[in-house]
Amino acid sequence: MCGIFGLITAKNSKYSAEHLASSIKLLGTLSETRGKDSSGICSYNFNSTIEVLKGAIPISSLLKTHEYKLQIDNAFNQNNSFRYAFGHARLVTNGTQLNDENNQPVVKDGIVVVHNGIIVNVDELWAKNQHLNRLYEIDTEVLLSLVRDNLGSNSLQNAVSKSFANIFGTLSTAMVFNDLEKFVLATNNGSLYFISIEDIIYFASEKYILSEFIQKSKLSIVEELKIIQIKPNSGLVIDLNSFNFETFTIGEILKSKDFESKSKSKSIKIKTIIPDKAQRSTVVDLNVIHLNSKAFKEQSILEYPIDKIQKLKRCKTCILPETFPYIQFYEDGECNYCKSYKKKNQSKPIADLHKLIDSYRKTNGQADVLIPFSGGRDSSYVMHVVKNELGLNPIAFTYDWGMVTDLARRNIARVCGKLGVENIIVAADIHWKRDNIRKNIQAWLKNPELGMIPLFMAGDKFFFYYAHKIKKQLNIDLEIWGVNDLENTNFKTGFAGLKPQFDKERIYSLSVLNQIKLFGFVGKNLIQSPGYINQSILDSLGSFASRYFTPKAHYYHLFDYIKWDEKTIEDTIINNYD
Repeated sequence: MCGIFGLITAKNSKYSAEHLASSIKLLGTLSETRGKDSSGICSYNFNSTIEVLKGAIPISSLLKTHEYKLQIDNAFNQNNSFRYAFGHARLVTNGTQLNDENNQPVVKDGIVVVHNGIIVNVDELWAKNQHLNRLYEIDTEVLLSLVRDNLGSNSLQNAVSKSFANIFGTLSTAMVFNDLEKFVLATNNGSLYFISIEDIIYFASEKYILSEFIQKSKLSIVEELKIIQIKPNSGLVIDLNSFNFETFTIGEILKSKDFESKSKSKSIKIKTIIPDKAQRSTVVDLNVIHLNSKAFKEQSILEYPIDKIQKLKRCKTCILPETFPYIQFYEDGECNYCKSYKKKNQSKPIADLHKLIDSYRKTNGQADVLIPFSGGRDSSYVMHVVKNELGLNPIAFTYDWGMVTDLARRNIARVCGKLGVENIIVAADIHWKRDNIRKNIQAWLKNPELGMIPLFMAGDKFFFYYAHKIKKQLNIDLEIWGVNDLENTNFKTGFAGLKPQFDKERIYSLSVLNQIKLFGFVGKNLIQSPGYINQSILDSLGSFASRYFTPKAHYYHLFDYIKWDEKTIEDTIINNYD
């Protein structure tokens, strides 16, 4: 769920300290799109010390600190030894970033690691291996303990392979050791790429990050470079002395030497950057508003009039109540929404779907379809069908804007880890997005209007914009979504004064006239409650444009072609992916 990046050089490499410093800075800056909650850097010092610097600040802020500059100078101002630096841009999953032990790189048992993904069976692993000592909240810790435990009687390849094989979830990692002059890159879902040039290796979580790095660092002027993916369930062990590297397959135990020869143990120094007050997240307790003795208007919103609710007139078929916008009831007790419903959710021969997507298949091993992946029920099922039944090579895309739940993130890890599917994360400035929600809720409380509630969630609509952008970056045409017509939410626009469109082509479609009416409704409310005119305005307008104006070419909904069946979907995702 995060971004990892770095570089490694051979002994006596030709690259200057200036080039290496600018390279690691550029790789870090490009990786920040994958997480802004915290960051960290690990590097090898000229005095045989492994140095770690981390803190609850974005990587762009870490790169500007005096501590970082000093550490990088110590790492790169020499060339008679191997050199490396690698880092992490974190999107918080397990463990708060305010406890620095949970930030990456994680250090334990003489191993330093950066990890992209979520280990969803972390508690089961600790319970199964009670001889191992758990110290932190973060899930990454169990990987370090397992690797160190397995190193007692195995080669490094076998130790990493055995450790990975026991892990459920997504796991892409870079790791170094205080007693082995080896560097490991490994992944179970393919979210790890590298460039190898004679005496240097650059790596990152995404192909596009390395592509941009090549252009901006002007490496492309020197020679044509090939970006190589570390395939799912595989890895590299790089010998830092010889700069040779060996590949290995996770789950495959090599019949080589039984144990790894140790080198002189190096010390590991850890420094923490403490964020200033402006960078720390703030939490506002809305109870301060609701429990105010004079907040009569706000308190009335929280009433739950069960007697009135039970007396509401409802449609005999769909049970929508009379409070639903623009609802009408016929003599037979059925509503206009039921009368106007046209059944679209019909199963078609799977051959029709194969025929539709055949022209998009790629034969060069590259990804041929982007799956917008929320971690919910429908998108999880779509990923299963696309990979297992349609035989496409998907990349999952997730836009994490601050309201993606921990459970959704774990679901993404379960499915992508098991299927070996790369997951590209675009992480917004989550603290800023949540602050926007807070400001809009406070504005809404001063002039409550049901049609304005979708404004609280407007920040997630950039999902459409980034999906289109990633398709262009990766040269992917096909896009398959898990949206279905049973998710129609006419009440959202209905409360904003828009009559239902029963003939619209897509679930999210709005006619030009209705778009104008929607803007008028929002504009009126902005005037009536000026608190809406805050830092979120441009974000909300951009979200609206992303949803309605982003091009939707080669864009299909799986449930337009196969029947949405609740039992089939739930049985599939529960039985296959827990």
